Amino acid sequence: MFKLQTDRGEIQISDAVLSNITGAAATSCYGVKGMAYRSMTDGLVHLLRPSAMSKGVHIIQHDEGDISIELHIIVESGVNMTAISREIISQVRYLVNKNTGARIRSVDVCVDSITFKD
Repeated sequence: MFKLQTDRGEIQISDAVLSNITGAAATSCYGVKGMAYRSMTDGLVHLLRPSAMSKGVHIIQHDEGDISIELHIIVESGVNMTAISREIISQVRYLVNKNTGARIRSVDVCVDSITFKD
């Protein structure tokens, strides 16, 4: 649960809401196939359904009141991963701040897999 202190009181935002906003922002970027999840049993990376994309997002709340976000994604082959990562970071920072008012310390993008087009 993320707590945001304002001059009028405290707002509590669930981790699921932050994860959904973050996952939607990331998957809306060009070249992103979807969010990724590494299975602990077989070690393979799986493409998550849109309803379960929060598993590919890890949010850490710091004592100072800001948050760090780690995203695990799958990208399409042939795209510039640096450009995609920059766009994701920009989109996530903007949309999370716009929708929640949260201060973001860092956004880390982990490219877990690449899909090849047929």
